[in-house]
Amino acid sequence: MPREKSAITPHRSKGRPRTFDRAAALNRALDVFWRRGYEPASVAELCMAMEVNPPSLYAAFGNKAQLFMEAVHHYEKVYWDAAWQLLEEEPDLHRAMAGFFREAARILTSQDAPCGCMVVLGAANVSPDAQDVNDALKALRREGKDCFRHRLRKGVEDADLPSGTDVESLALTLNTVFEGMSVQARDGASQAELERIARTAMALLPARS
Repeated sequence: MPREKSAITPHRSKGRPRTFDRAAALNRALDVFWRRGYEPASVAELCMAMEVNPPSLYAAFGNKAQLFMEAVHHYEKVYWDAAWQLLEEEPDLHRAMAGFFREAARILTSQDAPCGCMVVLGAANVSPDAQDVNDALKALRREGKDCFRHRLRKGVEDADLPSGTDVESLALTLNTVFEGMSVQARDGASQAELERIARTAMALLPARS
């Protein structure tokens, strides 16, 4: 999924190379943010989970907001980039959408990933003082809708959808279903339950011309 410019500038670490594994540290930070939410997660908790001291955390990641957004981008890259890429690359629209939502059901309920989508649910308990975090996550959520819209437009061009298809409304609806699946996963829905939602969503796609 193409990245929009974030409202939060990524931190460029300075000084000698870090001795800790950055990907592993991000995974641990991700777990803290997921369990606690952005606002309640303290720097002390993050340092303990990442096995670094506060000066090392600030030197490597900047501040808590920059760490959070880097963790979110790490989550997107590891768990979601392949699914969005397949949505774009599968030539048949109906197979592309069915495959994406089926994969979403798997990812959202995976024991290896945070339960539910961090981009949708990661900014719970954010105060007005952290508006940059909300804005950055909002931009990422908008990317999802844009990807659906782009793929649906291609479907119309390829005659996988009727020429009069309301692409804008359909993209918004599919994105809403996707975000709703994240909430259901957070509330304990099983993969089978999410797959049923996915199959119902596919019924919204008009038949080929």
